[in-house]
Amino acid sequence: MISKRGFLAGAMATAGMAMTTRLHAGTPGVMTAPGGPAVQPISREEHAARIAKVQGLMRKAGVGALIVESGSSLRYFTGVEWHRSERVTAAVIPADGDTVIVTPAFEEPSVRETLRVSAEVRAWNEDEDPEARMAGVLVDRKVAGRQVAIEPTSRFFIVDALQHEPGKWEVVSGEGLVNQCRQIKSPAELVLMQRANDITMAALKYVHGQVRAGMTQGDIADLMDKTSAAMGGPPEFSLVLLNEASAYPHGSHQPQTVREGSVILMDCGAQVYGYQSDISRSWVYGEPTARQRKVWDTVRRGQDIALETAKVGVPVGAIDDAVRAFYTREGWGPGYRLPGLSHRTGHGIGLDGHESPYLVHGAATPLEAGMCFSDEPGLYIPGEFGIRLEDCWYMTASGPKLFTPLAKSIDQPV
Repeated sequence: MISKRGFLAGAMATAGMAMTTRLHAGTPGVMTAPGGPAVQPISREEHAARIAKVQGLMRKAGVGALIVESGSSLRYFTGVEWHRSERVTAAVIPADGDTVIVTPAFEEPSVRETLRVSAEVRAWNEDEDPEARMAGVLVDRKVAGRQVAIEPTSRFFIVDALQHEPGKWEVVSGEGLVNQCRQIKSPAELVLMQRANDITMAALKYVHGQVRAGMTQGDIADLMDKTSAAMGGPPEFSLVLLNEASAYPHGSHQPQTVREGSVILMDCGAQVYGYQSDISRSWVYGEPTARQRKVWDTVRRGQDIALETAKVGVPVGAIDDAVRAFYTREGWGPGYRLPGLSHRTGHGIGLDGHESPYLVHGAATPLEAGMCFSDEPGLYIPGEFGIRLEDCWYMTASGPKLFTPLAKSIDQPV
């Protein structure tokens, strides 16, 4: 078996020469790389516009405030990059007035480092109740008698505490408010997603050429992570499925190694200022069989059908239906049955690798310009192998636009 250390050292050296990411001197937060323009984090002006938009939506809906716990939505609206723990950090965004950040007192200096909107900070000490701070903000912002919307991933204990303020406000889901903002990506967001996709594709191209017999899925994943990081894209995930494990979309704990005829499925993503990529490629080490070629070609055609179906106004679920109908005609499925396509055709993507809306049967959200998705209609044959090809795209008024070129063939997957 070839040394993993040797492969990683070569990857780092080559990737470093191919693309060295750096910060411009005197320009904090501006990322650039040879061969690509500088990219910057989302501006304070855009964050302020996001707050203004959701406030307008709240006023129109008769909602008094939106509460957003730490996570991707908190980063989206306020810029605050903070982990979720038992100590609550959250934003209270009123329909009228300034946003308020509620956070532990000893965390306040750290939280302020990434805050990118004008906001009051109300800190709480370890012997105090953060939900009481939130309730105080709602009283001060005159939300009594109105609805309080909660960002949908926020934890139940926050909802429960606010619901136990009898007669003051009605607690409702904020999913619709958040989706109306986050589902449509701005030009600045698309630039960051393009960079993340470019990095992941470049890393995949390098790794594809370095795979050798005897390597394990861990060897290949480590090489992908190191290469992506060297190219300026901190890796979000590097899933490598070999042989029979490729028949299970998220893999198996059984150890696998590359051998002649192995199916290699890689599903990888990076992030640039929080915005993510998600690309999958499948190929065979050595000469593919006729069956492997047929399945690969069928999946590749499935990708085309997804993009051909995507038109402004079309329900997102229709994309999944179109691909699944083709697969059924080819003898797979039907529906979500195996052997066939057991998962949805794709998902929204942005600050989260998987976010709304989803390309799944029955989903009625109409396609709009600015929405971003993955296109990943795999085929899986338990006990044999699976093939998944995945590229991300965004909707425009004239049709879908890919971030990365589709794979050419099983022999030229990247």
